[in-house]
Amino acid sequence: MTSRTPTPGADTVQSPDAVISGQERAAHTPGQEQAAHTASQGRATRTPTPADVAALLKARGGMTIERHLTDAQRTAALAADVRRGLAATPKELPPTWFYDATGSMLFGKITELPEYYQTRAERAVLAAHAAQLAAELETAVPGGVDTLVELGSGASEKTRLLLAGLAGAGRLRRFIPFDVDAEALSRAGAAARAAHPGLAVHAVVGDFRQHLGLLPAQPAGGTLVAFLGGTIGNLRPPERAALLTELRSGRDQANGSRGHGGRAQALLLGTDLVKEPARLVAAYDDSAGVTAAFNRNLLTVLNRELGADFDLRGFAHVARWDAANRWVEMRLRAVKAQTVKVTALDLTVEFAEGEEIRTEISAKFDRATVERELGAAGWRLAQWWTGPDGDFALSLAVAA
Repeated sequence: MTSRTPTPGADTVQSPDAVISGQERAAHTPGQEQAAHTASQGRATRTPTPADVAALLKARGGMTIERHLTDAQRTAALAADVRRGLAATPKELPPTWFYDATGSMLFGKITELPEYYQTRAERAVLAAHAAQLAAELETAVPGGVDTLVELGSGASEKTRLLLAGLAGAGRLRRFIPFDVDAEALSRAGAAARAAHPGLAVHAVVGDFRQHLGLLPAQPAGGTLVAFLGGTIGNLRPPERAALLTELRSGRDQANGSRGHGGRAQALLLGTDLVKEPARLVAAYDDSAGVTAAFNRNLLTVLNRELGADFDLRGFAHVARWDAANRWVEMRLRAVKAQTVKVTALDLTVEFAEGEEIRTEISAKFDRATVERELGAAGWRLAQWWTGPDGDFALSLAVAA
């Protein structure tokens, strides 16, 4: 329950922030702060000069929002995932599509439940070690770190703790939050600017599975990438390896192209740790039924977006521990035999009684596994922090 996904209209930001598209971004030279300048109606669009950029940043509070995820791309991705996943054996849908407005609200409630310890545990570890993190970066990264990139940023309190720790070292200049939700990015950027008035914020709307190579280039100074919330556990081992390698090399592993962002010098990774299976399962199957509603809401998204006719009462929420893979699975189990039509895809899907759709995996880790996966991707584990109960870990890794 840690991935995020675009919501309807997520590529449109109703805010005073500057917004540029991927096409507009491509017209500018790497290393500059990016911005788009469109003349008044009836006049042509021109490439902004450095003076334009400076004026725009000053007028807009030092924040730009760059979009690489459009409504059309979002719809196409959803359709492809549903067509592929419902034809698979066993059936499977990615957790990316949990987070419409209702899903985001339900997840917020999940993080407050007594059974769901992850958010509280990670926040506590970060609060305890933010200053130590900044000090470690001063020695581990030549010249220190002046840029924070956060994947799946949202508008988290944890981000504010991290920014405050880095700002305490006196080097922080840029914050690059990366998320599928433009509204969340706008809020996160505004909060960061309010707390740190001199901070330049360059938000990027995109999916880290597709757009990581389009992060803005950093001409000088060190970069720390933060990937918190245990979100890396939603990925299978080969997907984790590809992501960690791309973050280290700045190269898109799918096509070998060099990304705009180049290499990161340091990585802060949040991972949930292996513990008693009963406690792990309870975190994904709470007694109040909030997680069950969150899981079924995925079917509501398909009904609304693709004209499907899933009966939410026809599917039961299931959470179970897979000891072999060391992950928790969430599934939706058909309580009776039924036929579902997905009108937008001209697709009919048969479900036998008891047949399941896997909707999420959430892998759990130990230090040896994290260190091994980081090392294989070109990272060296520099610090490992956990709380007193050992529930959750923050790993600081530096380029090997």
